[in-house]
Amino acid sequence: MTVFVDTSAILAVLDADDTMHQPASRTWRDLVESGADLVTSNYVVIECDALVRRRLGMRAVRALHDSVLPVMDVEWIGEHAHHAALGAALLTGRDGPSLVDCVSFEVMRRSEIRTAFTFDRHFGTFGWTCIPAAGGPAS
Repeated sequence: MTVFVDTSAILAVLDADDTMHQPASRTWRDLVESGADLVTSNYVVIECDALVRRRLGMRAVRALHDSVLPVMDVEWIGEHAHHAALGAALLTGRDGPSLVDCVSFEVMRRSEIRTAFTFDRHFGTFGWTCIPAAGGPAS
């Protein structure tokens, strides 16, 4: 199984105070132990680095880069994918998915990935299967 890993899931895994930490930790452990192919984008990496640095500090940034990211394949976004995602983000408006989310959707579409490890409701709204479940706040 191939699963796209979103910022909201990574943050919940790293932040013991996050309300979704327990389900995120269980899901992360299950995915890694099952040998699932985990994919993210360099846009998610940048977003996570900035948020983890600000919210959790440098120890968590090191955990992100030393323990979490090494078990994932990072898809690097080129100009064409960026513009496609930007167009989608602009069309959906202020309450729609962010540019990072639209990049994630573009990666998932191009790689034929149907499942996302996320707590961001936009993934479910736009038709992706979410694990452990959608319904958290939009990221």
